[in-house]
Amino acid sequence: MGKGTDIRIREVSFDFEQHQYRTPLKFGGVPTDHCILFNVRMVVETRDQKIGHGFGSMPLGNVWAFPPRYVPFEQSLSAMKQLAEQSVAKTREHHLIAHPLDHSEILEPVFTELSKQISDQMGLSLPIPKLCTAVTTSPIDAAIHDAFGRANGINSYNGLSSVFVNYDLSHYLNTQKAGVASEQLHPDRFQGKYLDQYLSNSPKNYMPLYHLIGALDPLTSDDITDPIDDGLPLTLPEWIEADGLTHLKVKLNGQDLDWDVNRLLSIEQVVSETQSKRGVTSWYYSADFNETCADVEYLLEFLQKIQEGKGLAFERLAYIEQPTDRDLKSHPENKMHRASAIKPVVIDESLTDLETFLLAREQGYSGVALKACKGQSQALLMGAVAQDYNMFLAVQDLTCPGASFLHSAGIAARVKGVTAIEGNSRQFCPAANSEWVDQYPSIFHVTNGTVGTHILTENGLGHNRET
Repeated sequence: MGKGTDIRIREVSFDFEQHQYRTPLKFGGVPTDHCILFNVRMVVETRDQKIGHGFGSMPLGNVWAFPPRYVPFEQSLSAMKQLAEQSVAKTREHHLIAHPLDHSEILEPVFTELSKQISDQMGLSLPIPKLCTAVTTSPIDAAIHDAFGRANGINSYNGLSSVFVNYDLSHYLNTQKAGVASEQLHPDRFQGKYLDQYLSNSPKNYMPLYHLIGALDPLTSDDITDPIDDGLPLTLPEWIEADGLTHLKVKLNGQDLDWDVNRLLSIEQVVSETQSKRGVTSWYYSADFNETCADVEYLLEFLQKIQEGKGLAFERLAYIEQPTDRDLKSHPENKMHRASAIKPVVIDESLTDLETFLLAREQGYSGVALKACKGQSQALLMGAVAQDYNMFLAVQDLTCPGASFLHSAGIAARVKGVTAIEGNSRQFCPAANSEWVDQYPSIFHVTNGTVGTHILTENGLGHNRET
């Protein structure tokens, strides 16, 4: 068995790259003022000795992946750095010749075991979570996919059919491997199916960009106490006018109903006034509680008050992200059926594998947030299974700059059913994009509220900038 296009990993190197935020981003109640990128470079060789170079990059978003409520910030960041370094070392020892999906399947338990060892060595009060392991090692997976495409002279998204992949999806989406009851997913459901059936042959030309409105972000000039003089927009109307925005993601508190309702209704008022001046009548919101709601009753009351409030915020609300705790097993009472009957409710932090996907469906979630920071392989597989179950699909961000945003844009542009993409590094960390803007202007400059994903057609993951 095996394909001539299969690859072996020959060389792996890495570095860390730090960038300060332009302005703090409050995430899950915790302000963050910088990001650290984990960059991975790789050399691979095909069975017929063709060489390919790959690159992967992702922020070590420990506030999201390993929140301070679990362990202190510096401790979780240290754990992620150690895991990053040791995962690269394990990847160097990995000698499988196979497709990137197979490399991911074999390396994932290796990285999980490393996480356990590091947790024990550091004496962490809570072991490194699976989500954190996925985020930390995602640049390795991206580099493998990127190098695979370059070695074979193809765009990596066009290397996911039976021509290139050794097994159909029933091998990767297997309930026995997932540790869930087989009746939740029939063993024949994905037999004979491959990822190419769930992807477009070429990227979407343009995609609307979701602009983030953080809890600390000023809506109008009256909210600004310490203006930043760097030439970029400061207020929400300025951002809308500069980029022609039509999609807005709103960070909410989840623990103060009046504040959350007033925040979204205030945003609706400001946006309505701004869009009226522009002659725009159609725009959309998403609401992100970052799992801070105590229960679904909070969300239902929020939706009711928004519907009763002034303006059309309720009608313009496209979907809701992860309202309650990410630990679905520990909180089976947090069922989303009633909320999902009103608006799509999307699983985000909870989604780490097929098991959590099936559990989320059982608990009433009706949508899936795909993220490049969870790994290229996982994003594609979860995108396929979500489509097969006719679930709402979104691609979300981790304040991803540079190559990491290109990874995310590539997923959004190829997975069928995804209609928009989130990208907020231009707001909070524009300096980290500076080396990428000139080569990929349509991605890093928002025009008419969209990014031009049509350019992501080069070999590998679609962007062949020298790294």
